Amino acid sequence: MDVIRRNTPTREEMAANKYLAPIAHRFLSPELWRFTRRSVPRGVALGLFAAFIVPIGQIFLAAFLALPSRANVPLAALVTFVTNPFTLPFWLVVANRIGEFVLRFDAAGVGLAGATAGDETWAWLTMVYEVGAATIVGCLVLAIVSPALGWVISGWVWRAVVSRKRARRLKAMEARLDQRLGAQ
Repeated sequence: MDVIRRNTPTREEMAANKYLAPIAHRFLSPELWRFTRRSVPRGVALGLFAAFIVPIGQIFLAAFLALPSRANVPLAALVTFVTNPFTLPFWLVVANRIGEFVLRFDAAGVGLAGATAGDETWAWLTMVYEVGAATIVGCLVLAIVSPALGWVISGWVWRAVVSRKRARRLKAMEARLDQRLGAQ
């Protein structure tokens, strides 16, 4: 969490952004910048949704969606980097495969459409349509499924981190108490 806190923009930096200036007063609300057990999973879910639903401007979409849902704004913006220019080809291939699975395009249908037309242009347009449709459907499936998984996983990670910190504090308190009692 410390790495995330160091590398995310501050409230003031986001408020100074000229595109966010009209609603900057909402971004300055401290509850949107705290890492709590409720705001962290919300931020992760919104960031994943925005990452897969919109190819451009997903950071702003995640920040705007975080306002009414009281999610962690910096975390929502940070999670959108799951789909960055380096990972986008991977995610497009994954989305295409998921879309093909959901739409169940088969080779017989493609061959039939190409054979009836007898035109190479028609076959090419059919292929482009099927690839595009499969990719769009796959992105929609990823935009629905990944936030749910992100919500559950971030909730588990949050619970594990907090319980580990609590165990360390209790152990330190116990050691100090033992030290005090042993000194008497």
